[in-house]
Amino acid sequence: MKDFEYTAPATLRDAVKLLAEKGENARVLAGGTDLIVQMRGRRYQPERVVDIKKIPEVNELTFSPRKGLRIGAAVPCHIIYHNSDVIERYPGIVDAAMIIGGIQIQGRATLGGNLCNASPSADSIPALIAYGAIAEIQGPQGKRKIPVEEFCVSPGRNALQPGEMLVCIQIPQSKSNTGAHYLRFIPRNEMDIAVVGVGACVELAGRGKAQTFKRVRIALAAVGPTPIFASAAGASLEGQSVSEESILAAAEAAKSVAKPISDMRGPAEYRTHLVGVLTKRALIGAVKRARGEHVPNAVQEHESAHPVYTLS
Repeated sequence: MKDFEYTAPATLRDAVKLLAEKGENARVLAGGTDLIVQMRGRRYQPERVVDIKKIPEVNELTFSPRKGLRIGAAVPCHIIYHNSDVIERYPGIVDAAMIIGGIQIQGRATLGGNLCNASPSADSIPALIAYGAIAEIQGPQGKRKIPVEEFCVSPGRNALQPGEMLVCIQIPQSKSNTGAHYLRFIPRNEMDIAVVGVGACVELAGRGKAQTFKRVRIALAAVGPTPIFASAAGASLEGQSVSEESILAAAEAAKSVAKPISDMRGPAEYRTHLVGVLTKRALIGAVKRARGEHVPNAVQEHESAHPVYTLS
């Protein structure tokens, strides 16, 4: 790791100024769990590191019925998954935040950093896409917002321009009869990289056996150069009755947009198969949560000997 200048501004204005002065030679430090490793590995050798943890806006974690959930870019995972509003209204975020690294990593790692790192296998991004999250960005030209599904542009590269930084992630208010679920497959029970990950968010209409899918969003991880918003798979369910048959058809549609590679984590054919399996399970979990039923998160599912994924 080469020598670098460390700065810790207290305002967004100062942070943007410090970033803009160095352009590509500056890096933001939020939790640092990715950046420090990348600097030691010489992937990045910035001249200036801008620590944003003293900036109030990036430490904000708030919920309001009108604006929904606002997660500052520097809020660590353990704060997020212990927040009562997140637990009650956004369980899909809890699913993802609880499995990013181990408990020590979660004490520092942030969803903002996980998003900016733009890994194809990032656990938080499919959950955020499923919820329709928006990234709020600040830069020399002011503020701008982009959907999270457009934030990652290639492996390890995001849509931020020189001098820009992620301020927060905004997630719309969850409507009634809405549920979400994130699942991943890994070789080990913890602290591993997803072979496949799937996030799903559903809004249901009707009651009892007459329920139909009103709105569905599905997103995939680790099966393309960036996390994938499987928009057609979600749209195929809208207006359809809630049934195993309709869910299986959507799972097949999700498989069709997956573009995995064969690597040390598994062959492409196997990972494509897993997309179908996990999409079905994520949709069933989301439906159950939309109906007010308890669905364990990924950590609890590993502790269960026989998790069940049916609508009955």
